[in-house]
Amino acid sequence: MIKSKKIVLIGCGAVGTSFIYCAINQGVAEDYVLIDVFKDLAEGNELDLHDTQAVVPHYFHSVKAGDYKDCKDADVIVITAGRPQKPGETRLEMVADNAKIMKSIALEVKKSGFNGVTVIASNPVDVLTNVYRVVTGFPSRSVISSGTTLDSSRLKRLISEKFDVNTKEVNTVLAGEHGDSSVALWSKATIMGKSMKQYIDEKKITQEELDKLKDDAVHMAYKIIEKKRATFYGIGACLCRIVKSILKNENKMLMVGAYLEGQYGITDTYVSVPCSLGTNGITNILDWELSKDELEKLVKSANTIKETFKTAEEAIKE
Repeated sequence: MIKSKKIVLIGCGAVGTSFIYCAINQGVAEDYVLIDVFKDLAEGNELDLHDTQAVVPHYFHSVKAGDYKDCKDADVIVITAGRPQKPGETRLEMVADNAKIMKSIALEVKKSGFNGVTVIASNPVDVLTNVYRVVTGFPSRSVISSGTTLDSSRLKRLISEKFDVNTKEVNTVLAGEHGDSSVALWSKATIMGKSMKQYIDEKKITQEELDKLKDDAVHMAYKIIEKKRATFYGIGACLCRIVKSILKNENKMLMVGAYLEGQYGITDTYVSVPCSLGTNGITNILDWELSKDELEKLVKSANTIKETFKTAEEAIKE
């Protein structure tokens, strides 16, 4: 008998429920468990999501409000819990409060006997993913941050609009921090199968125009938060894409946060680089040859994350 796939969501706010709704619509799993510090919120979402069962295109067996005991036999846990980002606040400024929340979650997950893959989207995401890894002691390849998957998606969309091409024909990524220090890897970018350099030469686009698109992608969250106080549909869809690659064992390459141990000259921190994702989490950290400038910026971004992690370490000692 084939075992059904089970996802546990920890944090039933707008990001978490956007992810679950996307996963249900795409048939990513058969069983879903919702955990939240506010039990009524989890129970309300259980009832609301159940209302989709008769009409969504893919079958799912169950969705229920649960507790940490439900983590024991889960295939994937997705963590979106934490206080929201305030207007004008950087992700890195949220670190102390959310590090304490992440520590409490990590202890409960570890106690449950969970042995699957964890995907984390709570901000600052790479710092908090490292907190979770340290507290649980889980293998780093099975603890993944959503990283710059969303940032890269934003950049693809902006470039597709600039060049009037389908987003699927754009291969551009942002690496490093999910935040202000992220790095556009232009040397690896292609549009319609042509290198970015060849394409911009043909279209008479300047590097300054490209850099403006990169900055717009990096700061898109601030614009959204200013207008509607939170971002959730985009990250929900990105989380769904990450989890789908894991549960379907697709070995899809995505820009997720991975714990580096020497790759790109970076050690002892989570940072977004190209990774393939399968059943056990990260199956391969891809070693791209970057330009000197890109590599220097990536290392600098990683050092920003490392410095912020020191604040998280202090917060979880209390």
